[in-house]
Parts: sequence; C-alpha cells; structure tokens
Amino acid sequence: MLHKMLDAEEPQCTVAEAKSLLFTSDSALHLLSRTIQGACSTEGGTNFDYDQSWICALCNLPTLQRRRVAITRLKHPANFGRTSYEVRLFVLVICPSKEKGTKNAVEMGRTFSTILADINFRQKLIEAHTEEEFKQLILKQTHQLAYEQSKAEKRCDDDNGDGQDYEYEEKLCQFGRGIRGDIFRRLPHYISDYRDGFMDTRTIHKIISTTMFLYFACVLPAIAFGVLNDHNTEGKIDVKKVIAGQTIGGIFYVVFSGQPLLILLTTAPLALYIKIIHIISEDFDLDFFAVYCCVGLWNSLFLVIYALFDVSRIMHWSTRSTEEIFAFFISIAFCVDASGDTIKSFKQYYYSPVCKGNISSERFNISASTLSLPCSRESSILFLLLMLGTLWLSVSIYNFNKTPYLQASKREALADYSLPMAVITVSFIGSYFFGDVELERFQYSERPVFNISQLQKLSTKAVLGSGILGFALSVLFFMDQNITSAMVNNPCNKLKKGPAYHLDLFVVAILNAALSIFGLPWMHATLPHSPLHVRGLADVEERVDQGHVYEIIVKVRETRLTGLFSHILIGLSMFLLPYPLAYIPTAVLDGLFLYMAVTALNGNQMFERITLLFMEQAAYPPNHYIRRVPQRKIHAFTAFQVFQLIVMCVFGYAPVVYLKMIFPFIILFLLPVRHRLVPMFIEDRYLEALDGEHQ
Repeated sequence: MLHKMLDAEEPQCTVAEAKSLLFTSDSALHLLSRTIQGACSTEGGTNFDYDQSWICALCNLPTLQRRRVAITRLKHPANFGRTSYEVRLFVLVICPSKEKGTKNAVEMGRTFSTILADINFRQKLIEAHTEEEFKQLILKQTHQLAYEQSKAEKRCDDDNGDGQDYEYEEKLCQFGRGIRGDIFRRLPHYISDYRDGFMDTRTIHKIISTTMFLYFACVLPAIAFGVLNDHNTEGKIDVKKVIAGQTIGGIFYVVFSGQPLLILLTTAPLALYIKIIHIISEDFDLDFFAVYCCVGLWNSLFLVIYALFDVSRIMHWSTRSTEEIFAFFISIAFCVDASGDTIKSFKQYYYSPVCKGNISSERFNISASTLSLPCSRESSILFLLLMLGTLWLSVSIYNFNKTPYLQASKREALADYSLPMAVITVSFIGSYFFGDVELERFQYSERPVFNISQLQKLSTKAVLGSGILGFALSVLFFMDQNITSAMVNNPCNKLKKGPAYHLDLFVVAILNAALSIFGLPWMHATLPHSPLHVRGLADVEERVDQGHVYEIIVKVRETRLTGLFSHILIGLSMFLLPYPLAYIPTAVLDGLFLYMAVTALNGNQMFERITLLFMEQAAYPPNHYIRRVPQRKIHAFTAFQVFQLIVMCVFGYAPVVYLKMIFPFIILFLLPVRHRLVPMFIEDRYLEALDGEHQ
C-alpha cells in the first residue's frame, strides 16, 4: 500500500520513513503505533466489544505533499494485535505534518472510520466482486452519511427555533393502540418484505436454503405430532389434518402477520391440551369436536382481548434470563420426546417377553420381514443408530463452516443445508437398506367429520368449563407467542423493520378460531424454529477474544418469502402422501428433535454458565459478565435459573394430566421471580451484567 501511494507521486517521501512512523519504535514488537478502531456497546454503555473486522492506521509525514488514503480488503483475515484478531478491511491514512487541524491524519482517520463503522456496509465491501464496485460502495456510503448529517443539522436548527414540541402523551385508554402502532410501523415495509428476497445472488441462495430448512423443520414435527394426536384422539385429528393445518396456518400468518420471521407450529403442550379435551369429552359423553371448537373459540376471544388492550406490554419485564429458561425447557422437551420413542422401541422389541428365551442367530438378519417380528432386538438398535446418526450428521454439517476445508462459500452452503442433507441421507439408509417404510402413519380408515351444529348441543356448564380451559390455553399462547417474538426481535439480531407483538397475537387469535371451527390443530410461534429461521437468513461475523471464537449477526434479511415458499411445499406434500414422507423413519424424526435441541443451545448463556460449573476458573471464556461479576454470584444466578427450570419441568411432565394445565401460569410466574425474588440475593449491578441487554 505504501509503495503504491508514495513511489510514483511522492518521490521525496520514502517508504522506510513512513514505516518508521506507522510502527512502534520497539523492534521486538512489530505493532502499529496509532490506530482507530470501532467498538460496540450495550444500551447502558457499561459493556463494550471491539469491531475486529477492520482497523485504521494513520501517521503524519513532514515530507508528504498531499493527503493519501488507501483501503484494502484482505483475502484472508489477519491478526493485527490483541484487539484485532480477524481484520478483513484495512485503512491507511497519511497526511502532511503542515496540514491544519481539521485535515490532519486523525480527522481523516475519523472520517473513514465513521464510514466503516456500519456493520452492514462492511459486509457489502467484503462481498464486492470488483474494485470498481468496491469504490462505488464507498462513494454511495459517503453521500448517504453526508445527507444524514445535513438532515440532523436541519432538525437541530428547527428544535432551537420556535417549532412545536411533539412529545408523546400517555393516554389512559390503551384500547387498540398497540395494534395500530404495529400496523403503522410494519405496513410501509410490507412490499419490501417480498422484494428484499430478490436483492442479490447471495440473498437468493439464503432464501432457498432457509426454505428447505423450514420445510423439513416444520413438516417432520407435523408428522410426529400428527401421530401423537391421532393416538390421543383415537383418529379424530391425524397426520393429514396436522399437515393441512400447518399449511393453512403458515400461509395465513406469513401474509397477514407483522413479524413474518416467527414460525408457527403445533407443539407438544398443545397436543397435551388436545388430549385433555378428548379425555373430558369421553368422561362426560360430549362430542369431541364440539368441545374442541368451544375451547378454541374461548382461547381466541381471550387472545383478542389481550391484543386489543395491549397486554403484551408486560413483556417489557421479560429479560434474557426468562427467555433462556424457556428456550432451555423447549430443548429438554425435544430430548424427552425423542427419548420416549426410543424407550418405547426398546420395550416393544429389545425387552419383549418373546426375547427372554434363546435367540437364534437368524433373528439378527436385518430385513423388512425381520423388523416386524415381536422379538427383534436389532430393530431397537437400528432405531437408536438412525436417531443418533441423524443428530451426528446434521450437527457435523452444521458446524462444517468452522473447519478449514473447502472454500468459505462452500462451507457456508453446506451448513445452510445441513438439516435437509442429514434427513434425506439417513432416511435413504433406513428405508432402502433396511426396509423401514412406515405407511401406517398415512393409511387410515374413515375419519369423523365435524359439524358446527354440534356446538348447539353443549350445555351451559360445558361451555363455561370450556371457557376455563380456553383461558388456561390462552395464557400458554400468550407467553409462547411473546417470548418467541422477544427472542426474534432481540437487539442482537439487528432487525430493522420493528416488532409487532400485538398485531401478531391478534392474527394468531383469528387463525386459531378458524382452525378450531374446522377441527384442525392449533398453532402458535415456537422455539427453536423461529430463532433458527432468523439465523438462517443472517450474515454472521466471527470475532476472537483471547483465543475464544464467537459470532455476531451482521444483518438479517427480513422477508416473507421463506415462510411462504416452505408452507407451499408443505401443502404440495399433501398430494404426495403417503410417499415420499413414508420413507422418513420415526427415528429420523426423533433425530430432528435432538438436532433442534442441540442447535437451540448455541448462544444460550444459561447453558454456558452451567458448563462453567465443570471448568477450572483459568479456562473460563473472556465474557463480559465473567470480567465484572464474582464467581459465586455467577453460580448463584445460574442456580436460580436451574431451580426455575426444574419447577417448569415438574409441572410440564407431571404424571397427573390435569396438573399440566397449570404449566402456562408457571411460565408467567417467571417474571415476578426474576424482578422480585432474585434481586434480594444478587445486587443490581451484577444482574445488569448477567441479565442485561444482549451483546
């Protein structure tokens, strides 16, 4: 860079002279003497982190005639010092010593550092294909910053004049204000939610890979919960109805919601409530669909009330601790579901009473006919291998971008398609080589049809009882929907178009009212699909701190296309039943659950603090809270979180079915525990570091 800047146009200034001023005088330390580097801070400004992807070096040369600036993009990240382990963009500024203060090297360095401070702009520079495109991006960013500065100066002049003061006036009546605000905030971006999916080639690749991820991540749980609902309701709600509900609900939500990055699914707690409704219907000799519809309508009514009266404002009290506890519980729920099927397989085949006698060697000849035998221990072993194989292969491909193999773009592509590749590969092995084809999931006899006139036959007591169950269900919907939305709209994801808590809750209420009428399973925003959806559409930047590598999100493509395309594919799958979905073994579905559980723990600080209990203190990662909080306070905060998680698990997996109805209120109870009980034992300054804004 120095040779290109000085040799031809500055003959009086030598490269050796410039290097002597750019680098420290200590020959043992070959470090830059004067640099400018960006930093990121939290909302309170108490914690900060360096932007390690760029650095600006500067100096003043007495023999230089004109100011010189050079910017280079390195082919591979370079280590420029303790706070710059992963430098991709390097700015070199040299100025004559006689320049006045406003044009010296420091001011020039500040100008170009301001241009590079935008993380989205840096990502565009890294992705530029030609030198001319690189220059045009810098010029465009310069003009944009100049325009914004002029607007800010004009606004400052207006404020200093006699302009009116438009302060926000708090009104006593909050009816509908949240929904109106969400609509006014998101409506201007509605067209761009579709258009932004075709911005460039990289975006199109992200759209395709995320669509395929969502297709498998949604259709496979739909099959699994469809089988569970079919068993719990004696065939009244089966796999086909779950897939149909997923298609209708997903498309409806994508089109009308405020935050389309949320993913709606029917979940295990909803399957539990459906089971409770079926039990109540059998006990009191009531029509299942009538009670189901009545509960769903009550639930939607309460959700509409919550949305219209801005009840979602209480999520202001939801902190990172609450979100992490709930996310951890969801990961445990996925593991429990997968373990349950494995235990069932071993009880049915490995520990079958037929197997207690002598087992001939012929039974270990794995084939389609052998798998159907009452004593088939190899079936259980095969089930375990397929499940763990799906987990291992998907996680290995997901983490392939952290290896040095292939090119960065190819590693990223493999990571984006990790789940589809693993599901297809292991399903092919399980179905082709071992004949594990499960047609019985889709081949059912006649199903009962719901007639809405059956609602009229319900007694007043049945309707009021349905209202109580609908209220409990609405609390579950409210907490799940808002916690998931809070995790998606978290500042660390750097979303630009704003949240829509009240509007999304209203859309979910209308959607589930319709699903209730047609006897289809309910849906709400779910973890970890929604955060993984955001991650799939994101560009990330790696940073290194004292040998520990971590990632931050640079930008997220906020689009409705991925949700729309994936649910269209799910709908088209209805016409392909029972094939090819029948070729996906149950073990692969459970492997998917384990994959979701494992990947959901990435970035979960609660899980990270639990691992600290098994580490020596010298091996702790250099996180901001470890630098600021004593070790015993960190472990005390973790203990509070673990205790709350245990309480959730006790009620969530209680053997008494009716006791599980209290579970939604346990989630709601996490808020006062965090803000009333925990501060009695841990000081606020430590809680700010442990449970403050996301980094």
